[in-house]
Amino acid sequence: MIEGVQIIPLSRISDERGRIMHMLRSDAPHFEKFGEIYFSAVYPGAIKAWHIHKTMALNYAAVQGMIKLVLYDDRPGSATKGELMEIFMGEDNYCLVKIPPMVWNGFKGISPKTALVANCATEPHSPDEIMRKDPHTKDIPYSWERKDR
Repeated sequence: MIEGVQIIPLSRISDERGRIMHMLRSDAPHFEKFGEIYFSAVYPGAIKAWHIHKTMALNYAAVQGMIKLVLYDDRPGSATKGELMEIFMGEDNYCLVKIPPMVWNGFKGISPKTALVANCATEPHSPDEIMRKDPHTKDIPYSWERKDR
């Protein structure tokens, strides 16, 4: 685990009409504050990486399809500096992943259909608050290739 990252299982309530998928409540112990909610669609095999937020915490839930979320900690003074973390999340593992500021993150669509990722961020988006790197940068020791174990 990377210091400050939380994985919270989420509930789905299904019946013959469809389902409700919980994500985040203001009275949850891991809720900080509301900045904005947005959705990111990722096509099968597409990579949306790398980015880092200076002050914003992220609260990701993949509500459709599956993604591989990858985190990298290069924060000075962090107990987990240099650690990588992979989380496979979505329909088969419905959860909320809370990512603190200054942790590199990105995700890849790994299902045969478009995945839809919701983010309830603690701050409204600002171009001055985000930094980006190429998905295949050598600065982060990670390969996005499929791993057949």
